[in-house]
Amino acid sequence: MMKAEERLAVFINSLDCGNPAYLDELENAAKEEGVPIIRKETQSLLRTLLAAGRPERILEVGTATGFSALCMSEYAPSGCEITTIEKYEKRIPVAKENFKKYGKEGCITLLEGDAADILPGLKGQYGFIFMDAAKGQYLHFLPEVFRLLEPDGMLVSDNVLQGGDILESRYAVTRRDRTIHARMREYLYEIKHHPCLVTSILPVGDGVAVSVKKTAKDIAG
Repeated sequence: MMKAEERLAVFINSLDCGNPAYLDELENAAKEEGVPIIRKETQSLLRTLLAAGRPERILEVGTATGFSALCMSEYAPSGCEITTIEKYEKRIPVAKENFKKYGKEGCITLLEGDAADILPGLKGQYGFIFMDAAKGQYLHFLPEVFRLLEPDGMLVSDNVLQGGDILESRYAVTRRDRTIHARMREYLYEIKHHPCLVTSILPVGDGVAVSVKKTAKDIAG
């Protein structure tokens, strides 16, 4: 028997208006190949946040096969530019092919390499940043991500609840996952207590943190 939260997720997803057919095909292919992609609930949340924020520029940290970038390109305002970063060599050509196949290479730019090396070199600011990379690196990326986020801009961090493991003591987590567990707890504390961010942590999908960067006027009070 399904747990109550699973039944709720099924019910909520049943109400969704759905994505274009090509995104459904790409999602199914990713699942068959074992490539992690954003869950249905997270897709719906992104759709709403993009409608609210209407960013002109989006930055994504963690491309995988390009599904989330393509999904955001469908629901972002017309003319929005998306920059996405991926370091896993086997996924880069797949993402590039998907962007080309679905006619999105004009609005999505893929930067190849480690985000830790690429982020410091990026110029300008972004109205929306989607963090969906290695969970243990979120804290490390945060200073540059904050620099690149424009005032009133939105930072969305995915997979922050680690399948519920974030609730557990470090000693209840397998030894190999303890560093990631500790870093994610520290990351969540940092974005909740950052003086220039307003953050909510939502039990959507595998946990999504939504942060808005305060303006200078907000900080001055």
